[in-house]
Amino acid sequence: MAMNIDVGDILTMKKPHPCGSKEWEVLYVGGDLRIKCLGCGHQLMIPRTKIEKNIKAIRKST
Repeated sequence: MAMNIDVGDILTMKKPHPCGSKEWEVLYVGGDLRIKCLGCGHQLMIPRTKIEKNIKAIRKST
């Protein structure tokens, strides 16, 4: 079952990005997710199934 992820949410991942940050902002939601690293600003487009396995926590946007 798919997680409830929306644009603007902050995802805390299990493993850090090479810059050291574990937090990512969701920019696009669909079959793939576009996420932006909050440490260095790097953006990735990753399939939803792959990213859901690596999420530790979801902080909802206000």
